[in-house]
Amino acid sequence: MGFPENFLWGGATAANQYEGGYLSGGKGLSTLDAITGGSKEHPRMITYKTKEGKIEQVTREQSLPEGATGYIDPNQYYPSHVATDFYHHYKEDIALFAEMGFKCFRLSISWARICPKGTKEVNEEGLQFYQDVFDECLKYGIEPVVTMNHFDIPMYLADEYDGWTNRKVIDYFLFFCETVFKRYKDKVKYWMTFNEINFLRSWTQIGIHSSESQSRYQAAHHLFVASAKAVELGHQINPDFQIGMMVAYIPSYPMTSNPEDVLAAMEFNREQEFYIDVQVKGYYPAHKLKQFEREDVTIVKEAGDDELIARGTVDYIGFSYYMSTASTANPENVKYVGGNQVPAVKNPYLTESEWGWAIDPLGLRISLASLYDRYNIPLFVVENGFGAVDQLTEDGKIIDDYRIDYFSKHIKCMKDAIELDGVDLIGYTPWGCIDIVSAGTGEMKKRYGFIYVDMDDEGNGTLDRKKKKSFDWYKNVIASNGEQL
Repeated sequence: MGFPENFLWGGATAANQYEGGYLSGGKGLSTLDAITGGSKEHPRMITYKTKEGKIEQVTREQSLPEGATGYIDPNQYYPSHVATDFYHHYKEDIALFAEMGFKCFRLSISWARICPKGTKEVNEEGLQFYQDVFDECLKYGIEPVVTMNHFDIPMYLADEYDGWTNRKVIDYFLFFCETVFKRYKDKVKYWMTFNEINFLRSWTQIGIHSSESQSRYQAAHHLFVASAKAVELGHQINPDFQIGMMVAYIPSYPMTSNPEDVLAAMEFNREQEFYIDVQVKGYYPAHKLKQFEREDVTIVKEAGDDELIARGTVDYIGFSYYMSTASTANPENVKYVGGNQVPAVKNPYLTESEWGWAIDPLGLRISLASLYDRYNIPLFVVENGFGAVDQLTEDGKIIDDYRIDYFSKHIKCMKDAIELDGVDLIGYTPWGCIDIVSAGTGEMKKRYGFIYVDMDDEGNGTLDRKKKKSFDWYKNVIASNGEQL
């Protein structure tokens, strides 16, 4: 009973929110290097240059005009350029993770640090950086869990190729995969291809200039093909590799027992499951093909694509879980409270975080059970966490009991999923195990970590690290293998 002995307790980060060093060591520009900070009230903005040479901005969800290119405005602050500077603090940070007892550490490799333009040119200094990071992890017995591509693309591929709408990008991505698979084949066992693949829809994330369904779904097809090829390639290089997918999972409940609300919830949930279906079952579900017919979307495929997707299915499902939502056939009669990249309906049975994310620990058990029942392959909770404003006391401490309460309830529900539902759960990596830049708002004050980093929303601070109260709490959780919450 309880968590298995080899359970992978750890924490999760992303290069563009944590690493910094945005042009250090030969790194090229990434699309996320051109996205500004923001807040709850003010959205993050993409800075770009038009064909006519004008400097403009759009929100990160909007499309860039055709022919526009990413632009770094010297008068703007871009949080990713320094972030919380893992690039220069990795030894210190990994030592702190080891002190907490991490069994694994989820991080992403910056494609533009390995291949500065995203093409077939390799930056040895970037390869060596990650080798040093992995060696530092392994020194403490920490298993690296590596996301190949986390919410960005080299800017050159976005500007010159229109990102993932262009099939040539698959070959460039596979070159990148082959380079890192071979370099780290004896250092990294657990991989994921694309982070939250169901949320990849904009210029910053996949480099496309159009928001039309045709362009987005064509890009998604290329992502599916690239992932399947990466799985096959990785298994050829090292048959012991465990290569997973990653999806943002937000379960939706019917607002009422009205069958129309039940149908609305079903449609919401299967939009997420579509991305899992393709990468786990190996084919496009019938309901999505019918949607393509209705919306006049035609996926251009090459001969053998369907067979490749069927062969290149993943070894496990990685997913993020922060919140749930509710669905209704009458959206004008409900209140919206914010949410993780989707408008979320207020559930009267739940409370929300300061940023409007519903707090629903039982929803994690429901998600684990439903995903395992549907797919019957190992699951890995690779993101879960609570964004909050942390206040330092007069003696410099951070008493984050609210974070401890959030995690303890979610871990209890994971344990129930294992013990009561028979779910094969291999690991848990809470998001932002050390403070990093918020992906959604670009803020530093929206903090997730067990470790506080002295940096503010304007980029001011010493970058000193400080343990929060939750640091020792999570250390005890790991030491007791989830028994002491």
